[in-house]
Amino acid sequence: MPYRWIEPDDATAPAELHLWPHRSLTARGFVWFFGSTFVLVSLPLLAVVGSPILWGLLPFFVICLGGMWLAIRRNDRDRSVFERLCLDAHELLIERHDPGRDIRRWSTNPYWVRVLRYPSEGPVEHYLTLKGDGREIEIGRFLSPEERQALEGELRRALDNVR
Repeated sequence: MPYRWIEPDDATAPAELHLWPHRSLTARGFVWFFGSTFVLVSLPLLAVVGSPILWGLLPFFVICLGGMWLAIRRNDRDRSVFERLCLDAHELLIERHDPGRDIRRWSTNPYWVRVLRYPSEGPVEHYLTLKGDGREIEIGRFLSPEERQALEGELRRALDNVR
């Protein structure tokens, strides 16, 4: 699961929940993928080595590899989203860390917080929100529908434990 509860060391520390998007392409996988693509795209160029046609094809080869490199790196940067939820008897704090943006925070009394899941009405399937203090915020939008359903039950239990 791309989220994890961190249990407090003592009874006074808040429980923490860390959420992050699933990362299927590791750094090692990126090297293998990019290296394999380089080799496969280079194979047709071997037939024209030594001829002027090579210079006509080479810019397209470089544009192809450069574009793929930039697209994968941009995707990696966009997936560096991170959410942190801190929960104790007095406060529920959610921080969202987005690349290139300031950290967004929401804090409220956990007694009044409700966990809401919209099976089909939200922007994603099983859209999960926390509502309290006159505001409703999303949590775990980047999780899969099954993970959001599991997280809903865990959030309800955690809120019931601190009330």
